Amino acid sequence: MTKALCLAITVLIFCGSPPNCGAAPLSITPFYTFNQSPLVQIHGLPAAESALIQSPGRTWSLLAIDIANNFVARDTTDESLTLDGESYRFTVALRHGLTERFEIGMDLPFIEHDGGVFDGFIEEWHSFFQLSQGKRGKAGHGRFLFAYEKDGEEQLRLEESKFGIGDIRLSSGWQLYHDGRGNPSAVALRASLKLPTGSSARLHGSGSTDFALWLSGSDDILFPGEWGHLTMFISSGALAMTEGKVLKEQQEDLVGFGNLGFGWSPAQWIALKAQLSWHSPFYKESQFAALSRHVVQLLIGGTCAFSARTALDIAVSEDITVATSPDVALHLGLSHQF
Repeated sequence: MTKALCLAITVLIFCGSPPNCGAAPLSITPFYTFNQSPLVQIHGLPAAESALIQSPGRTWSLLAIDIANNFVARDTTDESLTLDGESYRFTVALRHGLTERFEIGMDLPFIEHDGGVFDGFIEEWHSFFQLSQGKRGKAGHGRFLFAYEKDGEEQLRLEESKFGIGDIRLSSGWQLYHDGRGNPSAVALRASLKLPTGSSARLHGSGSTDFALWLSGSDDILFPGEWGHLTMFISSGALAMTEGKVLKEQQEDLVGFGNLGFGWSPAQWIALKAQLSWHSPFYKESQFAALSRHVVQLLIGGTCAFSARTALDIAVSEDITVATSPDVALHLGLSHQF
């Protein structure tokens, strides 16, 4: 509760004074992000999306920034895994409505991994909330090392990384149901195809071609008086992958995923949102949670609308299933519809 309150205050401060957004209620959509672990974000795991596709001739654009601080240090007699560093992912996403029921889209990501600057802040955060530091406090600040060894053989080692393009994604959406009432009940079938355009050696991509198919649904409740409205959203699907170049002997071929969340908009310019994101493991034959356990993340934050067509999402995520995703990740998403 304390963290949620702090975040809500941060959103309000960032947004400043309420802008004039027009008469329409603020559209509440999921946070456009996913697990930013360096061994997961290289694959085609989709971000949660709206259950409403774009109207014919309309284009939705997004500039998203995801900053994730990773720390995992595990050793057994057979395996050794170190993920110590920060990942930065910049995504330009476009969705364009072709017909009343069909849209197309593309995501262009740029990725960099390095030692980062948030190690000290996270240690202080853990201390303040009396959370375990694990081995984090002994590793030093600003170190960058992603390494994995299995059965005495080094499978992965990355100690320096350059900024570069990631794996491009092509997407489409089909409106299956829409009741047409402002912020309505809706269901969409969505698909994405990830192409191996990023360097797998730098963990900018996986080296595989991935196809995802999922359903997105939402429903809206309008409260009486000036209490605004509440939107609930849910999605579920599967991701199929060809053989990649990162831990290819352990890579799974099929992964399930889903999202569940809600948002409350008390005014036309702001919404507070919470979201749970889940996916099954991307790797097998490992004793480490970061590779072979189901992942559940909690994202909490909000949306600030600068106009009827321009909005900013702010969210932080935490690993509900410990050590399966980054300790802390920050998501910023600036969207505009034209």
